[in-house]
Amino acid sequence: MKILPAIDLKDGMCVRLKKGDYETAHKVAEDVLTTAKSFLYAGATLIHMVDLDGAKDGSHANYHVVREVIEKTGAKVELGGGIRSMGDIDAVLALGVSRVIIGSAAVKNPELVKQAVDKYGDKIAVGIDALGRTVRTHGWLSDSGEDYIAFAKKMEDMGVKTIIFTDIDKDGMLEGPNFEQLSELRNAVKCEIVASGGVTTLEDIAKLKSLKIDAAIAGKAIYTGALDLVKAIKTGEE
Repeated sequence: MKILPAIDLKDGMCVRLKKGDYETAHKVAEDVLTTAKSFLYAGATLIHMVDLDGAKDGSHANYHVVREVIEKTGAKVELGGGIRSMGDIDAVLALGVSRVIIGSAAVKNPELVKQAVDKYGDKIAVGIDALGRTVRTHGWLSDSGEDYIAFAKKMEDMGVKTIIFTDIDKDGMLEGPNFEQLSELRNAVKCEIVASGGVTTLEDIAKLKSLKIDAAIAGKAIYTGALDLVKAIKTGEE
């Protein structure tokens, strides 16, 4: 199981939120490049990046930061946040991004996912952000009313190879992932599942691995020192 360290971008800075609430945004690192280099040094093979400004208003204000990380560190990066059209997808991949995460737009415009998968294959992932059982959109601010399992199956049927599942209630809270929902999702689909939200301890990683989850995103736990990234990566690989 892979461990993907997270970098959330807001106004060009590396920040973290609690439960997706933009009012809780706080800077967690002085420099994005230095942070990315430290992740690579620890053994990370893919960095999970989210453009929070893009998720909220569709802007591309942080794209230059993403490009800089890729060009100056050689990191493989997946990026989500505000990707709402084929033009956006083309632009993100032109930055050198390895995998594009479609979130809100997948709910509103499933045809976009089909077009993207047809063109780019496994370079396309879908982010499913759930509060309770329903999928949230637009920076987690809107409730789509769509059940997360039904939506995941729909995305898999369209050819999506990777689903990134976030339990919003767990995000940034250092309370562990939602193992119950992740287990239900694992039993419902065959595609790769990346767990996000609440990953805090080596025990969390071991349990996710036992559920046959393919990868886990760790953010706040790394920045606070609660989770040692080197040990986390080793635990995932064992």
